[in-house]
Amino acid sequence: MVVLRALGRRNDQGEGHIAPRRPEGRALLVEARRRAIAERLRRAGAITVTELERAYGVSPMTARRDLAELERRGAARRTHGGAVLPTISAHEDSFGRRLQDFEAAKRQLAVAAVEQLSGRETIFLDSSSTTYFVAQRLLEVGSSATVLTNSLPIMELALADGRGALELIGIGGTLRSLTRSFVGPFAVRTVRGHYADRLFLSCKGIADSAILTDADPLEAELKRAMIEQSSEATLLIDQSKLKIRGLSAIAPVGAMTSVLAVGLDADEAAALGRAGTAVDVVGD
Repeated sequence: MVVLRALGRRNDQGEGHIAPRRPEGRALLVEARRRAIAERLRRAGAITVTELERAYGVSPMTARRDLAELERRGAARRTHGGAVLPTISAHEDSFGRRLQDFEAAKRQLAVAAVEQLSGRETIFLDSSSTTYFVAQRLLEVGSSATVLTNSLPIMELALADGRGALELIGIGGTLRSLTRSFVGPFAVRTVRGHYADRLFLSCKGIADSAILTDADPLEAELKRAMIEQSSEATLLIDQSKLKIRGLSAIAPVGAMTSVLAVGLDADEAAALGRAGTAVDVVGD
């Protein structure tokens, strides 16, 4: 004979019954786990889905759902296979390393940017690796534009070209060895002493689809000055810029005349466009 017993707590009369599930209790357990994950992430700086599976005995889907919720709250930034602290995105890579990242996208942006030019225009180029490719493209097509830049690599590129069609005005100041760019009060005064027809610039990332950011406050200050001294300002970005942000705010996206972008889908382009800026997605 098989005897079935109901497992659970006994009621006041001593009778066995199955305890009902309490949704609020389950929600508390989920919330406690997410708080623990957030604390673990704060200590380590990064975490993987596999680590969460082992530490909390959850499925990969549950781990990803927890990370997605923490990202929504601003406590994490998701990466392939895990997450990192949002503040990790504020670090700054060397110019040489940035030059190698997303090179194909930057070349597409450079071609599209130079195609917008007509005649002998005066152009500000910031110290981003993206505008280095713009300068390279200007030299390739034999442009006779006047370029004002605080980027030492762009200055060296123009000098090495030897043809001399491009007129170069170097913006001096305090040299940052990491980015090989000139910044500081003297650089800002130099920018404010000139007016340009156009500005091409990039940024570390875009916060909440609304604010351009940079990793360094002096770079951000100089870019703000360039925006103010330009008749038209064009932002050059690839899709990766929407996933990170820098430490210092530069300006709202709405301060840009236009955005040239590579790799954005329709929703991402529309989000940028809501700031009142024309967004043109180039390439495939």
